[in-house]
Amino acid sequence: MKLYGSTTSPYVRRIRLLLAGKDYEFINMDIFAGPGRELLRVKNPALKVPMLEDGDLLIYDSRVIFRFLNEKLAMAPLTWAQENSLTLIDAANDTFVQLMMLKRSDIANQPDKLFFKLNNERVDTLLQTLNKGIEAGDFARWEYPAICLFCLIDWVIFRELADFAAYPELQAFWQQHQQEADVAITDPRV
Repeated sequence: MKLYGSTTSPYVRRIRLLLAGKDYEFINMDIFAGPGRELLRVKNPALKVPMLEDGDLLIYDSRVIFRFLNEKLAMAPLTWAQENSLTLIDAANDTFVQLMMLKRSDIANQPDKLFFKLNNERVDTLLQTLNKGIEAGDFARWEYPAICLFCLIDWVIFRELADFAAYPELQAFWQQHQQEADVAITDPRV
């Protein structure tokens, strides 16, 4: 198996952590320019990472890659509550990616503009809900939903997109899982 992606993508990192200790090749690419962008264009019409190649099969999205790996590696299926948690994590991640792209395009967050108003509200609601989920024990075990939540929080901190002071459970969860296997190896800062 080959996993294509970038070391800074939270979506790629979650699959790398899921595959820790498994036999696969990670292909790190610059997805914004040069040969990496061209390879992405040739292999994935969505122009996004991660992408998993297993023989002749190409799988394009982290959620679908997880489903494939879950079946291939005979892992326990997710509960509906876990699926809902992943939806919330993905919504937060997608929103933060959009906000980062605007920031990198020198478009300042303008809370009075509709796009920013709706997305700032979405981020706060999602983070409050995920914070409560930790309190309720929804992420007590280091399995895929917890891995995804950790990758989200760490990436947001890495990109300096939000302050987690208002979400103490998220902050404590992030600090608690710094020592998990392969977290340091997959750190986007290195």
